[in-house]
Amino acid sequence: MTDTSNTSESTAPASALTDKERELIAQMPYEEARDKLIQAVQALETGGLNLDQSMRQWEIGEALAKRAQGLLNDVRAKLDQAQADQAANQATAGTQSNLD
Repeated sequence: MTDTSNTSESTAPASALTDKERELIAQMPYEEARDKLIQAVQALETGGLNLDQSMRQWEIGEALAKRAQGLLNDVRAKLDQAQADQAANQATAGTQSNLD
């Protein structure tokens, strides 16, 4: 029989969030994700949580931060594309190739 209690392999801890909770977070608009992230941070800063509660708040905060950052990245990409399109249009405005 092999004893695996002292192996160097690390296993990821079980998630405190359910698939449904993760799906809800993945569908949240930016403002809601931001507000709930603030609440999670405040809960951690206030203290008084046991270890399991703290870990759950941390995991919620991580998921919310990822959602909010993803939405901000999407907006940044759209703004960058709009600026690139505008610059391209200005470069050809009033040229013969634009009039054809």
